[in-house]
Amino acid sequence: MTEHADHSAHGRDGHGHAHAPTDFGKAFAIGIGLNIAFVLIEAIYGVWSNSLALVADAGHNLSDVLGLAVACAAAVLGNRAPTARYTYGMKGSSIMAALFNAVILLVAMGAIAWEAVRRFAEPAPVAGITVMVVAGIGILVNGVTAWLFASGRKGDLNVKGAFLHMAADAAVSAGVVVAGLLITLTGWRWLDPVTSLAIAAMVVWSTWGLLRESVRMSLDAVPSGIDPGAVRAHLRDLDGVTAVHDLHVWPMSTTEVALTSHLVMPAGADDTFLMRAAHELKDRFGIAHVTLQVETSEATACALAPDGVV
Repeated sequence: MTEHADHSAHGRDGHGHAHAPTDFGKAFAIGIGLNIAFVLIEAIYGVWSNSLALVADAGHNLSDVLGLAVACAAAVLGNRAPTARYTYGMKGSSIMAALFNAVILLVAMGAIAWEAVRRFAEPAPVAGITVMVVAGIGILVNGVTAWLFASGRKGDLNVKGAFLHMAADAAVSAGVVVAGLLITLTGWRWLDPVTSLAIAAMVVWSTWGLLRESVRMSLDAVPSGIDPGAVRAHLRDLDGVTAVHDLHVWPMSTTEVALTSHLVMPAGADDTFLMRAAHELKDRFGIAHVTLQVETSEATACALAPDGVV
């Protein structure tokens, strides 16, 4: 994605826009290619060695491939210029991508858990050495993929998510290696479905937050990292402001937040005030797209406010 300088518009509305994330297109392409190759290897050897743990991890890694592909597509769509119909461009596609990934992950893990429970009744022999070797490859693949996104994890929530997911996958593969070693040493076949359930539980636990937050974002809820009460208090404390109403804060994408609000200022305000207010909201709350409407009359403000909005 292309880097854009922060800019603001003059006039009665103060606007600010966030920096676009650095281009990680190459990292996405390499990560997707590595993980597709590994999914094929893991699935083939999982079936051959009769290891549900490997098949479970293959399903998990397949969801990672889909996740990386959807995230990459969302990043491309998010860079499209606004149009008369899509006035914000297609930035919201990243929210849809997050929701899609969460649902796919949960469905896949449900299927794995069902099969694991079934195997408790009829434990099957597992080729422990094969499990260890293939899972070891997984540690390498996921570790390299995580490294590709490491440099951007502090500046872009999507890239940070990709980094953390790949790092967690490396840890999961390490768990599969341990399970393969224990099966080889002890012959305990039940360790394979137990490991599968543990993997599924960990993925569901880590995915639940993603599902919850993506649903909230799709409903234009205030992002979890922003306290709407603190935002309102900040606006109310600005010089010359006597009241704040019609305040809305919502995610434009998984990385950008917008705000609109009406400020009652009997003495009025100039462009300098609006620009300063917009920059303060960006610096303090990370809200980079700000629109403030100034009203000089309390009576006018109440008349213009929608029913129930204060």
